[in-house]
Amino acid sequence: MHTLGINGLRTFGLRTFGLCGALSIALLSGQASADSASHATQAERFLELVNADRLAVPVYAQVQQMFAERFAQTQAPESKRALLESYQSKADAALDKAIGWEKVKPDLVALYTEEFTEQELGQLNEFYESELGKKMLTKLPKLNARSAQVTQAKLESAVPQVNKLLADMTAELDTQKKP
Repeated sequence: MHTLGINGLRTFGLRTFGLCGALSIALLSGQASADSASHATQAERFLELVNADRLAVPVYAQVQQMFAERFAQTQAPESKRALLESYQSKADAALDKAIGWEKVKPDLVALYTEEFTEQELGQLNEFYESELGKKMLTKLPKLNARSAQVTQAKLESAVPQVNKLLADMTAELDTQKKP
């Protein structure tokens, strides 16, 4: 029979503790990985519900418009329309490489998982899957545009006063520079 002295017991205990610690860390990281995957899944679902894959559509449209305007400015004959379409297609491909959904999706998932817990994302998903949530998604662009108009209209009344204050401050600073 082999007996362990104090040092042997310490070494055995440390090895056992180290092995148990490593096993615990492995199990916990596996759980964290599963939790992380579940959290990411909730974020992906949220992004799907709010149609985040369509965020870049205005950019694509703007680039297409730029090419069409340049085509018109050059007074190219209609027989060259295929050339325009070819370049528009190349521009779309360049945009896909830079801001295509598959390019931005991982970053957006990371952004939303940093800002919202898995539970919060689940609650948001529940809301946006509801009738009220769906209505909110359809009304939100119009509400945002109208809110911007209201703010802009109200802001216009303050512009002259803000400009005068800016001019007054500049004048006061200019007089303080002089000895």
